[in-house]
Amino acid sequence: MSRLRAVWRLALLSLVTPPGYLLHLCACLFGVRARAWARRIWARTVIRILNVQIETRGEAPHTPFVLVTNHVSYLDIIVLMASADGIFVAKSEIASWPVMGFLSRSAGTIFVERTRKSQLPEVLGRVTKTLASGTGVVFFPEGTSSRGASVLPFKASLFEVAVQAELPVHTASIRYETPADVTPAWLSVAWWGDMTFFDHFLRLLTLPRIRARISFGAAPVTGDHRKDLASEAHRAVTETFEPMAECETK
Repeated sequence: MSRLRAVWRLALLSLVTPPGYLLHLCACLFGVRARAWARRIWARTVIRILNVQIETRGEAPHTPFVLVTNHVSYLDIIVLMASADGIFVAKSEIASWPVMGFLSRSAGTIFVERTRKSQLPEVLGRVTKTLASGTGVVFFPEGTSSRGASVLPFKASLFEVAVQAELPVHTASIRYETPADVTPAWLSVAWWGDMTFFDHFLRLLTLPRIRARISFGAAPVTGDHRKDLASEAHRAVTETFEPMAECETK
């Protein structure tokens, strides 16, 4: 049954993604709100296919905004896209992944090679342009995904965007749960360590359902320097963060 579920979901994702991409291209002709609507429609369709039940605590920020969260899985992008109107900054490796790479490219994700510091001014320029258009920007300052046991230290470089745009930084935290009789979320949803993408993605497709909880911070954080912002944002994310229960004894 689980294998059949995975095959069926993969087929559905393959069917809905090209029309979603075309919808987004058409929406670009009608401005920021139309593009945001197209992205959200596509993300919510993917969420329904994967049977992800999203619980939201607090209020998502209004555009334009800078939003940072902890990073647990490539699924974070889809879950957040279904809940907040923003463009994502993600590591460049995602662009070449099967299925998820096309999904991310279709949503207008800004890809960055984190090992190439020389690329940072270009990325900052693209993000600044995105904010100026009235769109939100979301990034994961941990720089990598984790099993969801704690919030990893934040890298400060991308916080320069908020400083230059004179915008506060909104925060949120994400956690996942799976049914008690299947592989726990820290192994089946969280993507970390030496897990290979293809095997992990197939395993995720077999899950009967996934519960995602997004906890938005009560108030944004501010600062005049990117390192100060990174420190304050880390504190705020940690305040709302809930470790995945399965990690506590591991």
